[in-house]
Amino acid sequence: MEIISGVHNLKPHHHGNVITMGNFDGVHHGHQMLLHHLGAKSRELGVPSTLVTFEPQPREFFAGSQVPPRLTRLREKVTLLRKTPLDRLLLLPFNERTSQTSATWITEELFHQRLGARYVVVGDDFRFGRRREGDYDMIKASGERYGYGVSHVGTLSFEDERVSSTRVREVLAAGDFALAERLLGHEYFIMGRVVYGRQLGRQLGVPTANIRLQRYKAALEGVYCVTVGGIGPTNYQGVANIGVRPTVDGKEPLLEVHVFDFEGNLYNQLLTVTFKRKLRDEQTFDSIAILKGQIEKDIQQAKSWFATS
Repeated sequence: MEIISGVHNLKPHHHGNVITMGNFDGVHHGHQMLLHHLGAKSRELGVPSTLVTFEPQPREFFAGSQVPPRLTRLREKVTLLRKTPLDRLLLLPFNERTSQTSATWITEELFHQRLGARYVVVGDDFRFGRRREGDYDMIKASGERYGYGVSHVGTLSFEDERVSSTRVREVLAAGDFALAERLLGHEYFIMGRVVYGRQLGRQLGVPTANIRLQRYKAALEGVYCVTVGGIGPTNYQGVANIGVRPTVDGKEPLLEVHVFDFEGNLYNQLLTVTFKRKLRDEQTFDSIAILKGQIEKDIQQAKSWFATS
């Protein structure tokens, strides 16, 4: 999959595509269904398939800290998209200028002139452009004017409910990782590089790999049984905390992972942390000693769960 950063990096050979557009947060089964439909059109017409998406997501720009939790950062989204038939990802920045872009510019300038649309596929509730003024009927009219086909993919349901990023967030918040996996088509994971922290875990005798979440909100909060990839040929088991660490006056959301049976240096390693089971919510403790005792209980509980699962 080729990644194109910005309209200014589109080249003549990028002209001629089947196109879809959207956030694709989580790249869940509904997204995958749309992308497979896009891939079928790509093969039928003999042109590449292209997803147009924005970073940050438009709602993050407008809602700021009030935005719903994000399922996937860009790195995670790209990792998941590489497993689909998608040929190209056009990544556009979303800022004050972009927020004023008209829906007509997208259908005529971007789709028709810059990308040479042969076909456009969107979800059934797709809206776009300034003040969300664009919809499926607008794309359909543009396609009739400029000669590209247009279709929409209906809603995918599971157990009589719509598969959506919102539903996945609710399921993750409830700690139902089995259902989340069925909705997503993959286990829920977070990727990131290990950074230097305050060394508190090491001082407590429980060294942790610290990963900055770098997102407005994480979809999870609390303590979890996890597996950790990226260290060697096999995954390690561990226990992880996601939160702001209130007992030690933490401010920045952080993913802290204690990897079982590992003593090496993980700084700057790119890890994939996969969530298996929730143990408890994040708590504030009256002292570091009580915190240490609870961490030891969390470790034993996680090891017991792995031993019996």
